[in-house]
Amino acid sequence: MPLPPPDAERSPLHHRRYDFHGYERSDGLWDIEGRITDTKSYDFPNAWRGTIHVGEALHDMQVRLTINRDMEVINAEASIDDSPFAICPSITPNIKRVIGLKIGIGWRAGLRKVMGRTEGCTHLVEMLGAMGTVAFQTLSSERSKQREQQPQQEEKEKSPPPLLGSCHAFAPDSEVVRQLWPDFWTGADKSAPGEEKGKEQ
Repeated sequence: MPLPPPDAERSPLHHRRYDFHGYERSDGLWDIEGRITDTKSYDFPNAWRGTIHVGEALHDMQVRLTINRDMEVINAEASIDDSPFAICPSITPNIKRVIGLKIGIGWRAGLRKVMGRTEGCTHLVEMLGAMGTVAFQTLSSERSKQREQQPQQEEKEKSPPPLLGSCHAFAPDSEVVRQLWPDFWTGADKSAPGEEKGKEQ
């Protein structure tokens, strides 16, 4: 369902576009790529580039993460083709600091630790944070195959899924969790035999 129409006339000013792709590589690894572009609907002056025109990118930045089956970052590359300051592209080598981090709980905190504030670029760090969920989507079929191949005993003894409790749909007592990970579901079973009868007494 689309958003309701705006309740006032308005004019476009800024357009930010994220574009993400996930790839399976021939060497048993995966590439997660992201790109961010910012454009304006008006011309404006820039001390470094002169006039930035309508539709011309203020920011155009790309990142590639190479990860393994365990969601660990094996390699990382970044490029900044357009930026508001001449100094911005010089920070891209710091992307190598994310090598060794693991995508999952603590991913964003880890990014801030190695590339936060003056040690990185705000836009690259924001994009890297979002790329974590893209990685999960990219490896979803691979992780499903892994679970199917686990012995039944290992399945029972495994730790809670990383996504458990991460959003409304994955709340421990939600219907989604009951269907996907019944061993970790904490909701009340309303259909339990005798439960409704007990309430009536």
